[in-house]
Amino acid sequence: MSTDQSDIEEEKIKQQYAQLLTELPRAVGSFGTHLHLYKGSWLPPPVLLAAMLMQTHFKHRSTDIFLSSFMKSGTTWLRSLMFTILNRSRFDFSDHPLLRKGPHECFPIVDLFQSTDYPISDTEDLSFPRLFASHFAHNVLPASITDPSSGCKFVYVCRDPKDVLISTWKFIHKMTPKELPQISLDQVFQMFCGGVMEYGPYWDHVLGFWKAALESPDKILFFKYEEIKRDPEAHVKKLAEFMGMPISVQEEDNGMVKKIVEFCSLEHLTSLEINKIGAQRFSSGHVVPNHAFFRRGEVGDWKSHLTKEMKDQIDGITHDKFKGSGLTIGATPK
Repeated sequence: MSTDQSDIEEEKIKQQYAQLLTELPRAVGSFGTHLHLYKGSWLPPPVLLAAMLMQTHFKHRSTDIFLSSFMKSGTTWLRSLMFTILNRSRFDFSDHPLLRKGPHECFPIVDLFQSTDYPISDTEDLSFPRLFASHFAHNVLPASITDPSSGCKFVYVCRDPKDVLISTWKFIHKMTPKELPQISLDQVFQMFCGGVMEYGPYWDHVLGFWKAALESPDKILFFKYEEIKRDPEAHVKKLAEFMGMPISVQEEDNGMVKKIVEFCSLEHLTSLEINKIGAQRFSSGHVVPNHAFFRRGEVGDWKSHLTKEMKDQIDGITHDKFKGSGLTIGATPK
């Protein structure tokens, strides 16, 4: 597609987008901005536009690797691990890019390919293989990417919805200006359970990738955050194998796996100056301080915040939504 044709196509999509905004169901999200229900997912307007533009403007390569997840499911940690694993022969730990920039700057998130601040064309010169991150549901991504014949691979990480809820609530607090009132846990809880939250519903998001992973296990590596926490070294080796750069016997003997785990640990990343005072600029109007992406990273932190009634309600939804799928997260199977 020539530049002129591309510009014409982009303008056409933006016109369709403007019309869609008047037609799609609308609700207020957890950050206080409007969301629109697009292909079963609640998306902010800029993210909805990015999803539409990706359909025609994103040119995938068969070697592309995507990190996918629902929000606040361990994405920052997985970003660090994937980037470090893939580039372990290029960078020494003493002079590593992660020492100078936050994990979210190491490879782009496709959800924001919608403006001159974050153009899709910027991805064409990325090193091979290209790494991308996304919170898009499986069915929102272009079929040209998700079809197994594309060659593209996905690493999907999910997390106990109760911990996702608390992490989201805490993240909203960090991002809310001090002069504005903070959203309550009960408000976020109601939104989460109702599915009306950025990229929600959570359960549909997870199930979409779970089912796709069952159909194409060689193309989608499905991880649970809790399992990675229990044995990070085993999961580093799985990631390396899946991304086409397996850990060699010599590397294992030299402690490479342990070095990667320690380098990408929460303790190490949060101690870095760049993650204390730096920020990630996603667009001219969307800048997030790096420290906001880090919290406790613990499994079961929900126990310090949710009532028994809240816990039972989320577990009940999880059981009902995942029934018959073979997938269990957080709730004890009934």
